[in-house]
Amino acid sequence: EVITGLNLQKLCDDTLTAFKSAGAEEISIISGDVQENMIRFSNNSVTVVKSVNNRSVSAYITKNRRRIMGVTSNLNPKSLHRFAKTLVQACSSLDASPHHIGIPKGPFHYSRHTNFDKSIDDSDPNLLSDYVKHAIDKSLKNGGKRIAGSISAESSRISILTTGGIQANDKSTYISLNIRVFINNNVSGHGLSCATKLNDFKPIIAAESASDYAKRSRKIGPWNEGKFDVILSPTVSADIIQNIGDAASAFSVDTGMSFLSGKKGRKISSEQFTLTDHGTIKGCLAPRIFDDEGIPTRDNSIINKGKLSGYLHNSSTAQKSKTTSTGSAGIIDPHPWNLEVSPGDFSLQEIIESVKKGFLITNNWYTRFQNMRTGEYSTLPRDAAFYIEGGKIKHAVNGIRLSDSIPRQLKNIDAIGSTREWIHWWEVNTPCLAPWLLVRDVPVTRAVS
Repeated sequence: EVITGLNLQKLCDDTLTAFKSAGAEEISIISGDVQENMIRFSNNSVTVVKSVNNRSVSAYITKNRRRIMGVTSNLNPKSLHRFAKTLVQACSSLDASPHHIGIPKGPFHYSRHTNFDKSIDDSDPNLLSDYVKHAIDKSLKNGGKRIAGSISAESSRISILTTGGIQANDKSTYISLNIRVFINNNVSGHGLSCATKLNDFKPIIAAESASDYAKRSRKIGPWNEGKFDVILSPTVSADIIQNIGDAASAFSVDTGMSFLSGKKGRKISSEQFTLTDHGTIKGCLAPRIFDDEGIPTRDNSIINKGKLSGYLHNSSTAQKSKTTSTGSAGIIDPHPWNLEVSPGDFSLQEIIESVKKGFLITNNWYTRFQNMRTGEYSTLPRDAAFYIEGGKIKHAVNGIRLSDSIPRQLKNIDAIGSTREWIHWWEVNTPCLAPWLLVRDVPVTRAVS
């Protein structure tokens, strides 16, 4: 049986009752149901077809100014009562919280969004198989020799019920294709398409992009280490942008893990750069009308024309900072929902023509921080990467590493693309509407000796 929104709310009711019986004082219950259909493919053939239904209940409770959170996927009545009893007992053994302010009092008015497609909600692996077949066929026709990747369709429902008088439901859908096209072991291209509706899903364009990158990467040429102008594709810029969103969390600031600490109101980036977080916006890949405390989500400016507007808050961090929640809970760690970089004025070709010596990076992985506080990190370009000289792409390159700091890169953004793409995959956890970015004077070194 598929859990409906009504069933989820009943699950919240039953769980809240169990926690009341166990002695909890304030209670917030969130129940979720995620249905995912997924196909993996490699060597031009489907290798895995999987359908997974993840159902869970999370609880945030307080007792005697103590607070605790827990989650369970065992949803039968006896297990829920045992879960409630165990969590309340654990809560009683904790120290009282100095930041306890209680669960927000509702009710609230919630906005609505249209990021739900019944065609995705009702989809099965057969629909995804057709997309995979067409993407592989297109890639082979365009010169690819070996095709690999995955496609996933996801339908999510979520309900919340609290002792603060909050009760709400939300739902969304999501589909994505991640494809790599190989010409040989050292030459490959990557393509990605993400959407909340089938009408906006472009798997063939992703396949064409991946195969085009692969074909253009056949000529590998020399390069030297040093500082260069670097053009980041939306896939790569989104990886950087998500870390800016994480650093804007008030929890990250309070714990000394943010390179944005102490910079509110200060200029931290190029004036061209504006970054906004959205609970809901047309086409966003992780819409939520309420946060984990039940407070309505909203649009939050993080960086406005180069200046840090503020941090993302839940109720506890807001009280500590003498401000109000931004609808970003995470009850412990507030976080962004969907990040948007405002579009710039340049086409990709114009950006390339402005580079005297530099690189164009189309994909990356293994982004690792050496120092979260200062924002120092390194990342490895993957698949197609190109050397630029005199405003023209000369040849492909491999074996390079970017080592830099995000604060320095923000200040050295010199051009922002006018077109943007929604990016969300295993390298980018927070969905980003990301453009092409030109960053000046990025240290480039060899990834292998």
